Amino acid sequence: MSESSRDTPEGAGWGTAERGAYQQLMPSHVEKVSWLSPKTLWAARNGVLASWFGDPTGSTRGRWVAQRAEAGAAADKVIRRDDPDTFSFMVIGDTGEGDDPQYAVVPGFLKAGQDTAFAVVASDVIYPVGTADDYETKFFRPYQGYPAPIYAIPGNHDWYEGLGGFMRVFCDDAPALPAPKAPRPLTRAWLRSLLWHRPSPSDGERLDKARELRSSPVQQAVQPGPYWAIDAGPVRIIGIDTGLLGTIDAEQGAWLREVAKGTTPKILITGSPLYVDGEHHPCAIEGGGTVDDIVSDPAHHFVAAIGGDIHNYQRYPVQLADGRTLQYVVSGGGGAFMHATHTVPRVDIADVTEQNFRCYPLRGDSLAFYSRLYGRRLHLRRFFTLTEAEASAVICKRLGIPPTRTPGPPVRITRRIRLVASLLGAGSRPDRRSRFRLPVRKIYTQLFSPSSVTYSPPFFKCFLRLDVTPDAIRLRCFAATGNHAQEIDPPVEDEITIPLH
Repeated sequence: MSESSRDTPEGAGWGTAERGAYQQLMPSHVEKVSWLSPKTLWAARNGVLASWFGDPTGSTRGRWVAQRAEAGAAADKVIRRDDPDTFSFMVIGDTGEGDDPQYAVVPGFLKAGQDTAFAVVASDVIYPVGTADDYETKFFRPYQGYPAPIYAIPGNHDWYEGLGGFMRVFCDDAPALPAPKAPRPLTRAWLRSLLWHRPSPSDGERLDKARELRSSPVQQAVQPGPYWAIDAGPVRIIGIDTGLLGTIDAEQGAWLREVAKGTTPKILITGSPLYVDGEHHPCAIEGGGTVDDIVSDPAHHFVAAIGGDIHNYQRYPVQLADGRTLQYVVSGGGGAFMHATHTVPRVDIADVTEQNFRCYPLRGDSLAFYSRLYGRRLHLRRFFTLTEAEASAVICKRLGIPPTRTPGPPVRITRRIRLVASLLGAGSRPDRRSRFRLPVRKIYTQLFSPSSVTYSPPFFKCFLRLDVTPDAIRLRCFAATGNHAQEIDPPVEDEITIPLH
């Protein structure tokens, strides 16, 4: 087994490593997503409009679900597979920017997933707005070598064009919805309708050709809608659609309560993680209650809840009322730009502490990564750039935690190092929060999109493999850095065995 970032800096991808061969998989021309582009930001405006003028996701989702029911989709939205009691599947989240970081994940994903029964994409299949014609380079091409079905739940970006592309690809080429009834003039819904981004009339013309890249019968999967359940071997996997704003509608909530019943061990897949960045986000259900009320109820026997949306890996083992431990996992590192982990404060929530919290990249690696990016972009390399040893040392000092990997020679933490860590939003103990931080996640989204020449390995991407037996699930988080060493032998960054009984 290869070294991971928890072992050595080289295991994290630092140093003069040989770049991987993933670029051979990429198309000759890559139209990169730039979050600094006014065109991109304007196209992705629907999330802001939904928060200002009301969110139409629930009603639109209801129309999609009704259309699929009329087409003969199962009323209970359960996909019943014939997998044996011992099988494996993959989970990969927030994949589709179509550039180097996405394709850098592919060699390791194919190697680790070569004998798995299926895969699930957990949120944001296509950036920036879920356009159907983007599926060729951001879904069909990168995963053409995966020899099994791929299911998916949509993220907010898949909803920016009304979910049409997603439904066509994953839901039996579902036809476009008819236009909704026009809202009354001078209402909030009317204002929203005037500004709403809609797909191009020609969108999807290239889909038939794109599908040829994954045309083998063993690769095909049809799901009943944007939310579903899969009965596979001894477990039930439940995928929910949290739409534009990270909530679910009353109809989906009632369905979730129904499919969650019983003692079959269950895994939730969601586009909005329930524990993330040291905080609890239970996910509201229209009409009352939360998703986590259902997941954490011992009677429903959930053993894990895996969420995308945040582009890194985190794990929170939370003890339930019946004494069992439910693994809350963030797994959105499948291709889109890396969200910082160094901004995560010292963890102390739901009896989860630093001793049993896990994240990838390590906070020190995240801070070193961002310091290089800011230094290059702002032409202040000598000021901003921290070595991985300096970044790790200042993180340990701020959080009051021991280093994760064996440290080298002692590092003197200078005033510059402390200032850079503060400016880049490094986490701290709850009683020592700094008021002087750059909003790293939002600024990175705009300044350091993959179109930037500063974006190079290590990428700190990740994906999951879950090996299921009648008694337990072995969950492993694999890393993808963009370097050759981690392509041929993907390192395991975290591993946990989850009892099913």
